[in-house]
Amino acid sequence: MKSEILVVGDLRWRTARRSAGNGACVEVAPAAGTILIRDSMDREGPVVQYSGNSWRAFLGAAKDGRFDLECP
Repeated sequence: MKSEILVVGDLRWRTARRSAGNGACVEVAPAAGTILIRDSMDREGPVVQYSGNSWRAFLGAAKDGRFDLECP
């Protein structure tokens, strides 16, 4: 896999519409055909990069409830 350096300062970061508003969220930004994710409380911290296909698979699984916690 080819390694690239992405400049994250000029990206359009966004949080989920349903975020709790308490700062415990992640932000996502599209960049060069990938999706970048960062901690909303640590915007200068590390950024995780996923391929578009991986991100779509994650979103589909989340919408299907595959990550929901079961309450006792």
